Amino acid sequence: MRLAVVVPARDEAHGIVATLEALRDQEDGDVDVVVVDNGSSDGTGDVVRLFVSRNGLTRWRVVDEPQKGTGAAADTGMRAAIAGGATHLARTDADCLPLPDWTGRVRAAFDGGHDLVAGRLVARTDDRPVSRLQQAVLSAAVSVASTFGRFRPGNQDPSYLGPYVMAPGCNMAITAELYEAAGGFPRTAIEDLHEDRALVNAVRRITTRYGAHREVVVRASTRRAHAWGLVRTLGWYADHRYRPEVVDIR
Repeated sequence: MRLAVVVPARDEAHGIVATLEALRDQEDGDVDVVVVDNGSSDGTGDVVRLFVSRNGLTRWRVVDEPQKGTGAAADTGMRAAIAGGATHLARTDADCLPLPDWTGRVRAAFDGGHDLVAGRLVARTDDRPVSRLQQAVLSAAVSVASTFGRFRPGNQDPSYLGPYVMAPGCNMAITAELYEAAGGFPRTAIEDLHEDRALVNAVRRITTRYGAHREVVVRASTRRAHAWGLVRTLGWYADHRYRPEVVDIR
């Protein structure tokens, strides 16, 4: 198994080093890392290149994707990793912190028989103040969103071979073979489509070898909830029922 981690990034120069450090310090460091500079204007790519050089990370690289969109950037990174020899792919985002055992647990989930691994999110507490109550509310909101997804009309179709699982783009993994068979992430902007849900539903038409893994944990940024409030954030994730003019929260 050759595992690659893909990190889409747009204008994340101010905070991406924390994510890079979390990936560098993985207990299972036998991974490739592909950071996709998605048309950044703040030197994100240069920050990553400097980090790679200073740490001697020979299996890390930066690729460029000028087409704005999390789907486009993630797809470019996944396909670059496959072209580089990766047989298994994991994705996180540039404002997230995978726990130290993340890549090891991803690898174990693959070994356990799943070809798509849906991880669990918990709130970051280091970048913005988050009380225990807020953490509990955010955790509950994720659970509600996951439950809603199972009954959402858009996730119901006779062609689906198994039930819906929420696989957040910032904590999911998939075999290279299944990624290509499913058509990959749609090359879309985040305003237009939740690319992670689209990929999960494409996978559901092919196989039942997928599932949720609560032991695969990433600490996710709460900046959207802080900027919009919890109710509007939930509306955003529920089919963009809340959609502000500016969705790129930094």
